[in-house]
Amino acid sequence: MPVPEQKRFKATDLINYSTQLLELEGLGFAMANTVAKTLVEADMMGHSTHGLRLLPAYLKELETGGMAATGKATVLKDFGGTITLDGNFLPGPWLVHQAIDLALERIKEHPVVTVVIKKSHHIACLATYPERVTKEGLLMMLTCSDPNTKTVAPFGAITPVLGSNPIAAGIPARASTVIFDISTSETANGQIQQTEAEGKRLPHPWIVTNDGTLSDDPADFLNTPGASVLPLGGTATGYKGTALGVWVEALTNGLSGYGRKQNPGRWCASVFLQIINPAAFAGEDEFLQETQFLNEAYLSAKPMEKSQVRLPGERALRLRDEQMKNGLIMTESLFKYLQTNLAQYQPAFPEPF
Repeated sequence: MPVPEQKRFKATDLINYSTQLLELEGLGFAMANTVAKTLVEADMMGHSTHGLRLLPAYLKELETGGMAATGKATVLKDFGGTITLDGNFLPGPWLVHQAIDLALERIKEHPVVTVVIKKSHHIACLATYPERVTKEGLLMMLTCSDPNTKTVAPFGAITPVLGSNPIAAGIPARASTVIFDISTSETANGQIQQTEAEGKRLPHPWIVTNDGTLSDDPADFLNTPGASVLPLGGTATGYKGTALGVWVEALTNGLSGYGRKQNPGRWCASVFLQIINPAAFAGEDEFLQETQFLNEAYLSAKPMEKSQVRLPGERALRLRDEQMKNGLIMTESLFKYLQTNLAQYQPAFPEPF
């Protein structure tokens, strides 16, 4: 049955449903529930390309063995403030939350804690992670890359070399936390796929085909061999996005020791997580005064005509809180996608209310 645009679902129903399906494919409850919560929170924050839309793919990966259902991360190196883990292709959301747990424990003794993970599976929406850390008054940076994926052309080229290589961070302040999650390309693969599914075109010509033609048609990327996404900044200032993309590859694939050179041949991720304690520098109070001052100056800036000035992540956090209270709004296209791709599973998809 089609669902009208404004039909809402209880977040707890969606989490319980997703947890049960992941358990059916072999995940233990704790691991399944962590993955489910991460996917649903992404949808509540408006990151629908990296929310429940990923659930059918995750289930398929568990079924085929691409995502490991059991086991734990292996510690490869541990110097107290720096830890290198082998994720053994376990679910990415589980591994990232385990890494955050470890970093929050170590930050009591070390001013900066860095965890890198090789051979993680996909880690879903990066924006869902930083708030755990900012609530403790700590800074967090998280980034990842898929060494098996080549979708983004370097600036001035038309051959795909890099991935979308997202960067997320959380910055605490006295009143308003800043959280951002950005790709180092003009758009992410999931956004292109979703745009095509909705029968729309991209807002701008973010795609370059293998003959150098710029395009805003998702099909030109999805169906044309050798097509690429432009780096962040596009044809004008894409050298900035390319530089950031290369930096992400160094932090993730480089520091973890597992990257493109190994040619993984499977869906995976290399992860870089860093937590910083401001108290170990100028001091927590000084840091919070500065971030609050900047936030207030930022929000008082005169807006452009028909524009609204808001802090990075402000809309996502407000949307999440509203939907946690009143129910998650699911678009008809996402509902149909899930209904089609999860029809083989029991229990049935939750009912809207």
